[in-house]
Amino acid sequence: MEYLYDKLIKLRDSGYYAFHMPGHKRNPSLTEAALPYEIDITEIDGFDDLHHAEGILLDAQQRAAELYHADETHYLINGSTVGLLCAVLGCTHRGDQILMARNCHKSVYNAVFLNELRPVYLYPGLLSSGSQEENDLNGPITPEQVETLLEENQDVSAVVITSPTYDGIVSDVAGIARCVHRRGIPLILDEAHGAHFGFHPYFPKNGNEQSADVVIHSLHKTLPSLTQTALLHINGTNADRDRICMYLDILQSSSPSYILMASLDECVRLLKNKGKALFEKYVYMLQDTRERLNQMKHLKMWECPCYDRSKILISTADSEVQGEEIKKYTGKQLYNELRKKNFLQLEMSAPNYAIAMTSPGDTEAGMCRLTAALKEIDGNLAKYNRNEFFESENERAEYSSGVNEQIYSIGEIYKLTKKSINIQYEESGGCISLEYLYLYPPGIPLIVPGERISERTVRQIKEYLRTGFEIRGTKEKGRIEVLDNG
Repeated sequence: MEYLYDKLIKLRDSGYYAFHMPGHKRNPSLTEAALPYEIDITEIDGFDDLHHAEGILLDAQQRAAELYHADETHYLINGSTVGLLCAVLGCTHRGDQILMARNCHKSVYNAVFLNELRPVYLYPGLLSSGSQEENDLNGPITPEQVETLLEENQDVSAVVITSPTYDGIVSDVAGIARCVHRRGIPLILDEAHGAHFGFHPYFPKNGNEQSADVVIHSLHKTLPSLTQTALLHINGTNADRDRICMYLDILQSSSPSYILMASLDECVRLLKNKGKALFEKYVYMLQDTRERLNQMKHLKMWECPCYDRSKILISTADSEVQGEEIKKYTGKQLYNELRKKNFLQLEMSAPNYAIAMTSPGDTEAGMCRLTAALKEIDGNLAKYNRNEFFESENERAEYSSGVNEQIYSIGEIYKLTKKSINIQYEESGGCISLEYLYLYPPGIPLIVPGERISERTVRQIKEYLRTGFEIRGTKEKGRIEVLDNG
């Protein structure tokens, strides 16, 4: 059995001179930068071709398929983004109807646009990150939701859900797969944040083991693989394998990085040879950290029964800062305090929480630093009185209800010749958007072209801006393009 990294090292030490791409010629002295030039190659003799894999790359992808219990696995060197694009484009035809979770990654919306699909949205229920605050977390998608919408929309060609979500919420993938398969159509699972699933009972089984037809894993998110590396798995006969592979050939680089592919192979080798011991140590560390953080009085280590416990979600919803005019302690404040004072860089923050992502690559020292810092911050906080934040019960109700109404599909809205206007975010309630608007991370749209913007969404945007978040997606900062008199 030959692994790609080992063969690259052999080439480095072989004495072969490179009269081929890339232009650095495996010569690290040119830039004097500590980059792996010496093992960076193109498709030369003996190293296979990702787009027509027959040798070492085919073997590597088959090892990944075996590890993840998939029928077929493909390397993604353009990240999960290209995997989702290829999965949706390959499982649908132009103008088809698609059932998709509204909290899908923006790459799914891009696929909808490219294939001019007619989306039907699955809206996840909402969960609260605090004991009294408004619901601010997307909950799971349920089989019952999927069943109902499939009954109402008989022309759906494929179903797309995200599990776990960026916040760590896990859906009943097996139950949803049963609903979808009764219609003979494929379930596409964005499991980018669940590449660690299935390697220890502490975590759920992965989507391949729960009958999803296409599963996308970002190995770089939660496992030791380089940024931009991911896997696409195909199972069963519902998904069109030939079309998915055709789009992989179209959309992936024709010059895939051997360094990135070697990191995928090394990650698989590690999990195959040492995965059990690695995950036992990791789970023990997580359990110990959670036990200690559960002792906090004002900050809250949040989770629910359907949660990926690799993520440490710290809720600030029930906390206030003592002695300050603005009493509410936000997720953004927690994020900034940990970064500036404790040199701890979290993954993301929201108005009422912040997320620390963990992986088997974490150390006990790092987890102890996080625990100590959070306990210190917790000791300086007080119990939060939400009535100081909201003016009235009516205001709370307005904030917590209403979603954007889909008026046009993404493809339709761009074909309209109606006049457009550019207005401030705060004035957009009731208008039909011509632009995306989202926070990044995680890249899930708050507003999608073709939607009538709800007052709740406007309130969300105001709150994000008030608490220091950056809104992206629109051409002009602070303003959004909408249909005039739409």
